[in-house]
Amino acid sequence: MTLEIIGISVLWMFLFGYVIVASIDFGAGFFNAYNTLTRREHILTNIIQRYLSPVWEVTNVFLVFFFVGVIGFFPKTAFYYGTTLLVPASIAIILLALRGSYYAFATYGTNGHKGYTFMYGITGLFIPASLSTVLTISEGGFISMVKGNPVLDYWELFSSPLTWSIVVLSLVAVLYISAVFLTWYANKAGDHSATELLRKYALIWAIPTMITASGIIFELRGHNPEHYARILDLWWVFGISFLMFVGTVWLIWKRKNYGLAFGLLAAQFALAFFGYGVSHYPYLLYPYLTIYDSFTNEAMAIALIVAFIAGLGLLLPSLYLLLRLFLFNKDYVRGNKDNHA
Repeated sequence: MTLEIIGISVLWMFLFGYVIVASIDFGAGFFNAYNTLTRREHILTNIIQRYLSPVWEVTNVFLVFFFVGVIGFFPKTAFYYGTTLLVPASIAIILLALRGSYYAFATYGTNGHKGYTFMYGITGLFIPASLSTVLTISEGGFISMVKGNPVLDYWELFSSPLTWSIVVLSLVAVLYISAVFLTWYANKAGDHSATELLRKYALIWAIPTMITASGIIFELRGHNPEHYARILDLWWVFGISFLMFVGTVWLIWKRKNYGLAFGLLAAQFALAFFGYGVSHYPYLLYPYLTIYDSFTNEAMAIALIVAFIAGLGLLLPSLYLLLRLFLFNKDYVRGNKDNHA
């Protein structure tokens, strides 16, 4: 295995970690806002606040690691993506800052305002929508070289069906992942009404998630035939992912073993996520940039790999402790401890 493959694999692991953790966080904020708007906050607010309080500050650690690693391992990405992502990346950063502020005002303020809760939930959906445009751009066809510099065609980007397929998938997947996890969490807390409501949300968003994922593959057939062909070569990976999706939905439908259901969901998205990454190999940006012609020098690559593996070695035990001390601590999850971490 070459250093290039090790480097991109480590980065992909951090990005997958962010996708799962951030999806739960973003979806929780949206469900809280939606139920506040529909005057059903008495059902979900306590459960969601218990989840958000200890984890909302650490969600973006995975994202920071990923972006630092991309520039460190593949310096040329700064040239190709730097100016072209100025608008979507700036929007995402502003939304992240606003989201943190709204959460602080809504949770720690002396007089909570429903507007803060609502804006916290909405910004949580706009962030994945804005970040997902990077995947669209990486498929090629949206960047042209003008006088030796990459220029993004915004009209082509935002009028492309592929763009909106990926944006819609990012939204429905966030809600589906979050609903499945929170169903498990509410069940652990012994909150029957919250469990039933979140179970309903999980079932509602399950089918749209699968439809939009299939829609992306369909759109790739015309937009990037090379990538589409490689996805077909890995049909068995996506097939196993689909079987795990069926298992998740069946367990939730039958009200059985919500923990296993979330485990199957995580495995489902892991297979689909890494299958997509393998099918995209070796391109970082079709057709201009691959992992080989943009890689850093060997000494820097080894140092970065060691640093990132060490960082992962610290991050995973920290998350485990967070789960043990807060999220799945019997007293905390049932509301017998202070819910502000």
